[in-house]
Amino acid sequence: MMDANRYNRQIILPDFGISAQKKLSESSVLVVGAGGLGCPVLQVLVAAGIQHIGIVDFDMVELHNLHRQFLFNESDVGKPKVLAAEKHLQKMNSDTEIRTFHQKITPENVLSVIQDYNVVVDCTDNFSTRYIINDACFILEKPLVYGSIFRYEGQVAVFNVVKDEMITSYRDLFPVPPKPDEIPNCNEAGVLPTLSSIIGTIQANEVIKLLTGSDDVLVHKLLVFNSKDYQTMIIGFEENINKVYPENQKELETFDYGNSCSIGDYNEISSYDELEVFLQNNDSVLIDVREAHELPRLTSLKHMEIPLGNLNQHLELLENYNSICFICASGIRSKKALEITQSYFPEKQLTHYSPGAKSILL
Repeated sequence: MMDANRYNRQIILPDFGISAQKKLSESSVLVVGAGGLGCPVLQVLVAAGIQHIGIVDFDMVELHNLHRQFLFNESDVGKPKVLAAEKHLQKMNSDTEIRTFHQKITPENVLSVIQDYNVVVDCTDNFSTRYIINDACFILEKPLVYGSIFRYEGQVAVFNVVKDEMITSYRDLFPVPPKPDEIPNCNEAGVLPTLSSIIGTIQANEVIKLLTGSDDVLVHKLLVFNSKDYQTMIIGFEENINKVYPENQKELETFDYGNSCSIGDYNEISSYDELEVFLQNNDSVLIDVREAHELPRLTSLKHMEIPLGNLNQHLELLENYNSICFICASGIRSKKALEITQSYFPEKQLTHYSPGAKSILL
């Protein structure tokens, strides 16, 4: 039975009330990944009064996890994350029912794992699992709250929710997976505990909004947050009719995620001299995918400005160019633009300027 006194401070919020709290107390959420993102997600959702929580993770607690995975302590090192998480979460809220899955998500088990939950939260750190979860949620029509971090930048979006007569998934935003070695994980790239806590908390906030019926959810939107300069952007996106994905359980189980997450031959330009040479060709163009307010502006290079969130709607502007280079502030969004356009223009020479606009002295 829900203890209204326990949740009084959120119940008294305008437009929340006892009805919203009742929805949380009757809801179930599956969190895939009990790491830097999963820990704050789990802590917030358990504290907020979600009745049923599922935790999926095959890893053990290691000493280097403790600086950002606040759910664990030194006595948990060497133990399965799911069991350590369950122990501490039950101490936070003994009314929460927790189910653990000490296993790796695969195309064969993913549907059975997620089928009993209202919302799935992706807190993973590898692309293969991310696409498997997305495809399974799409098949079962399960809302999916996505989060990821890379160095000082984090992202959050909500997929597989119908809005404006449209449903979008992770594949609409990123139709072409990168190679496994192209984007390092936290062990290789580094991460501050502040960023993982912020992004995980935002994911938990989106879960609560979804379960309580809020209209203001990150559907068809990608939130990008930079912890260095506090720059925050919300990038809109639409359905990609050319995306390739499994449409049913049989296709999901036979889909080659190993190869699909290794395709693409991404080139990058890493020096200003290379960029100048690239742009000397008459059929080449530089596309600035930053927002209009971002500085410094490009004044010494011929270019076009198409913010990343509008790229899908303006692809016709690229048709007359055979060589296209994308640029953003630091090389993150330009690589995403490259991924998006590869499925549309496989015959063109596509690249991006990895150092980013901030490295250019203008």
